[in-house]
Amino acid sequence: MSAIAPARPGRTGSGRTGSASRRTALRLLGMAAIVVYCLAPFYWMAVSSFRRSSDLFATSLLPSPWSLDNYRAVLRPGNGFGRALLNSLIVAGTTTVLTLVIATITSYALARLDFRGKNAVLAVIIATSMFPGISLVVPMLKLFTNHLHWVNTYQAMIVPSLSFALPLAVWNLTAFFRQLPRELEQAAMVDGCTPGQAFRKVILPLTAPGVFTTAILTFIGAWNEFIIALSMVNRTSMQTATVAIARFGGATGFDIPYGTKMAAGVVVTVPLVVLVLIFQRRIIAGLTAGAVK
Repeated sequence: MSAIAPARPGRTGSGRTGSASRRTALRLLGMAAIVVYCLAPFYWMAVSSFRRSSDLFATSLLPSPWSLDNYRAVLRPGNGFGRALLNSLIVAGTTTVLTLVIATITSYALARLDFRGKNAVLAVIIATSMFPGISLVVPMLKLFTNHLHWVNTYQAMIVPSLSFALPLAVWNLTAFFRQLPRELEQAAMVDGCTPGQAFRKVILPLTAPGVFTTAILTFIGAWNEFIIALSMVNRTSMQTATVAIARFGGATGFDIPYGTKMAAGVVVTVPLVVLVLIFQRRIIAGLTAGAVK
């Protein structure tokens, strides 16, 4: 009988398992670090909003004692913050609806129609989003003041926000429409649909994840907008929530109400967090649609 050959040195099963466990641990550690880094400012803002004014600069992880004085100051009648929240909702909601309507039609045309210079049109559309907002404030303020007389109106905030939101919305939705085969419309028209009906009844339902994701991102951007709202509105009854937070005053001219600003920040941020948590599945589906063919 021949002698049994010695086993070759190499990786054992336990070695491979240990290496996989280390990689998994490193991934989890990295994700935990990212989560902590992103949520730490919001956590500290929420904790500070429940501190008393005398305890505002304490370094404890939890307030002791808990206090609702800051929230009472923000939400008390006559403070104007409720009106500011309503103004933000009107501006963000209107901007989102108009952006979706215009961007959906424009994106479908860019995805389906063949014409000379189509790629150049897309490049110009996305290039318009590169302009910093602060550089456009002075021309828009002059236009709205001297010609259109839109200062202290909703359209003075909606139209600029619309111009900032449309380029990214058109770019995203064009990519979604391009992923859908043309045979879908052709099959629908063979079954008796008009081109408009094929678009409404076949194409739009299939692009719902992308449209929904675009709507959420547009709403968040319009809700958080500050520069345009600060520049175009000087009437207290028309200011948005972000401007109202910036203009909160303390007991004296040199007093900065940090606690009140923290509580107002929580009130403004929580609706967005809840919205994203409720619709996170649709958002993820929209962001990852088309990643794998």
